[in-house]
Amino acid sequence: MNANKFVVGVDFGTLSGRAVVVRVADGAELGSAVHEYAHGVIERALPGSDTRLGPDWALQSPQDWIDVLRIAVPAAVAAAGVSPADVIGIGTDFTACTVLPATAEGTPLCFETPERPHAWPKLWKHHAAQPHADRINALAARRGESWLPRYGGKISSEWEFAKALQVLEEDPEVYGRTERWIEAADWIIWQLTGVESRNICTAGYKGIFQDGAYPSADFLAELNPGFADFTGKLATGPVGELAGDGVRLAALGALAGTLSAGAAEWTGLPEGVAVAVGNVDAHVTAAAADAVRPGQMVAIMGTSTCHIMPSDRLAEVPGMCGVVRDGIVPGLWGYEAGQSAVGDIFAWFVEAFVPAAYTERAAGEGVSVHAYLTSLAEKQAVGQHGLVALDWFGGNRSVLVDHNLSGVIIGQTLATRPEDVYRALIESTAYGARMIVETFEKSGVPVEEFVVAGGLLKNPFLMQVYADVLRRPLSVIGSDQGPALGSAIHAAVAAGAYADIEAAAAAMGKRTEAAYVPDEARADAYDRLYAEYRNLHEHFGDGQALHKLRAIRNEASA
Repeated sequence: MNANKFVVGVDFGTLSGRAVVVRVADGAELGSAVHEYAHGVIERALPGSDTRLGPDWALQSPQDWIDVLRIAVPAAVAAAGVSPADVIGIGTDFTACTVLPATAEGTPLCFETPERPHAWPKLWKHHAAQPHADRINALAARRGESWLPRYGGKISSEWEFAKALQVLEEDPEVYGRTERWIEAADWIIWQLTGVESRNICTAGYKGIFQDGAYPSADFLAELNPGFADFTGKLATGPVGELAGDGVRLAALGALAGTLSAGAAEWTGLPEGVAVAVGNVDAHVTAAAADAVRPGQMVAIMGTSTCHIMPSDRLAEVPGMCGVVRDGIVPGLWGYEAGQSAVGDIFAWFVEAFVPAAYTERAAGEGVSVHAYLTSLAEKQAVGQHGLVALDWFGGNRSVLVDHNLSGVIIGQTLATRPEDVYRALIESTAYGARMIVETFEKSGVPVEEFVVAGGLLKNPFLMQVYADVLRRPLSVIGSDQGPALGSAIHAAVAAGAYADIEAAAAAMGKRTEAAYVPDEARADAYDRLYAEYRNLHEHFGDGQALHKLRAIRNEASA
């Protein structure tokens, strides 16, 4: 049956959505299409409005997500040259935590009151809820809440509870109208099937669901009396097994429902096609790389980096984003860590600080500015630029879990060139990755294989830097559409083509082992620089100087 059957994976990213059509038998990617979001990331003002947003805000429009279904999915099917009648399933993934307030029927509140900033979905990199996260963490630590160690001792401002508390305290009317506080990963499944569901991945990692329960009403009331009923807004539909507090959660790879008539019209697929339970872009990528066994850490490197890893053991890892039972594949603990900005750092530098002469030379050579800077940087010996940077330009997700931290570069002189800084920024992100790996291993969770996925795979120099800094081989995914392929693999499981995610990943996933191996001499040189990175990490990690600078900035911007 599988030889002539296909599934569709849809990856909803930060700036665009991508659909890919995949053959069930072997994971061959037959056609794809991308739809760029019309609204992109809403950071400065609401669409069609003069309403300004504050520092560290980042919103999105649900209409952009619907347009991906309407435009990218039919285009991908057409590009694949397959009959829609032969598509047996569709799966989706989202950046997370991207979360929105909605009515009980699933209508986003921004459709009703577009003039209210808090009515809009908050993108994963909305960091304006950091003060609320700080209060949650302080109270949880004081009360000794059992769930706090599962998140490395701190929950993030990016996640559901901090963002919801911000809505309550800054726009109580919107909070009061919110009947559903729902991850976009689950909302899009609701639109596809007409049935509300919640997946165990986002509930566990982003919604503080541990050991069958959310944080207690007593805890929430101590934060703010009006917050005591918050978990009632996380109610779900009839998919999955009953968990604590009356919340129904769906296992990954499970059937969420089937394609509704309306969604069939959007996508051009037959009504009744299997729809997989929603998931997160990083976590589905493990299946795409066939890296669903204990100790296989997958680093999905793009605008940010998310590190996810299945394991057969439970441990408390400082600064991890979370450990969730069944959070990546059923039957194993799933760990998550991350770096809030990676590709975003390189893009920021190129856009803000590269002189016109460099841009002109790159154009003359017919290459991008990134490629031109890389060509200059890779000619240097390790340490030749005399720089070390902290990769906190988007805050620190792991291991400090503080989005009020900011980037640092030391060692600059009047002789420092743009390629020097560019290389130092690349190296800083590799140091951050090494810090994460070392923290896991010191906590008793071994990293057996480091697998890389994501758009930054296209830069071989960057990959070699990571291999040298990490002092370990890098395996690489065999697809440049990892999340979309992973979602397609989950769709195949939901459609019944494979018994479980492991079997589907073995047949449809792909990776090249040890694609990059460390150079011993460069690795030795990087050890010296990494030691300085750790010194800076310790010195600035307390936030005393960086927090003060951010506060001064915010006051001046008010």
